[in-house]
Amino acid sequence: MIDHDEPKPAFGQWLMAQKDRSDLVGQLAAGAVVDRRFPRNGNPEAVRKHLSAMQAEGDMFAAVDDAESDWLSA
Repeated sequence: MIDHDEPKPAFGQWLMAQKDRSDLVGQLAAGAVVDRRFPRNGNPEAVRKHLSAMQAEGDMFAAVDDAESDWLSA
């Protein structure tokens, strides 16, 4: 039986678990895993703020948008 009351993991934690994906979300996740300053318990906005501070490329912001949609639907 699936427990639908189980709390959703923090976006940052969920994102890092996506490191084996073969798309931009996977690339973002792989980078997050090795980034000691990545907001592991952060929400999507915290991740965007971190990427902005790191002067990330635009593709990574698009990857956050895609990841956020996937995370919200999980």
